[in-house]
Amino acid sequence: MNTKPFTSGLSENAVMITRVADRQWHALDDDLVVGRGHAEHRPDGRLFISIDAWHDATFDRLAEAMLAELPAPLYTVVDEADVELTAGWRRAGFTIRRREWEYAVPTDPRVTGLEAVVPPSGVTIVPAGQADETLLRAVDRAIRDEVEATVGWQSMPAEVISRPEGDTIVDPSKYAVAAAPDRYLGLIRVVPVNRPRIGLLAVRAGEQRRGIARALLAHALGTLHSSGFAAAWTEVHESNRAASALFEGVGARPMSSNLELVR
Repeated sequence: MNTKPFTSGLSENAVMITRVADRQWHALDDDLVVGRGHAEHRPDGRLFISIDAWHDATFDRLAEAMLAELPAPLYTVVDEADVELTAGWRRAGFTIRRREWEYAVPTDPRVTGLEAVVPPSGVTIVPAGQADETLLRAVDRAIRDEVEATVGWQSMPAEVISRPEGDTIVDPSKYAVAAAPDRYLGLIRVVPVNRPRIGLLAVRAGEQRRGIARALLAHALGTLHSSGFAAAWTEVHESNRAASALFEGVGARPMSSNLELVR
């Protein structure tokens, strides 16, 4: 435990910044918790931090304490509309690394225009939960290697960043795939929770521009629509114009943007 005094002006007492666990900090004002800080490693090994504080001064003091004790580089993610929070991280020396748009995607085929979409000749769509796990892992690894060799996984949504070791398919039942007779050509991952989220839509480099991604999207959205979901959500890196065009072409609307910041 590491405690440091800081006079905040919140009361006559000093605010104490306390490291209450390995990656957790509290700001205490007369035994009242007025701010919290947290750090955690993402699957790709990067260290992300977050701060929840009542006042700017408390935020700044928590940031100062955490930055002094954690190794660089450090990352955080904020809603771009949260101007005050973004300003706090900028005061702490963070800069914008990437911007990601969040889209609301309609599922009704009559709205998306995907009602008549079928996969190209020789390709079939295998529904989620029915994919061969060995072939699924093979296409996932092939696509990841192709992306890493070109734009890099920093261009992908934070949710699908590459893991340095081990398994990249967390739950095979969440993936539908585009299948050729001898291998899989593309995949889409949908997590149908309270707010269905399309976490990944990708096609092998040599099979792109054949309509496979559009067919996968048509299948996934149609399945969600049949299950009673009116919309799905997805994130797209601002530089990924092809993905933006695909989703906007089916009526998806950008609802917000997130910033990944780095120090």
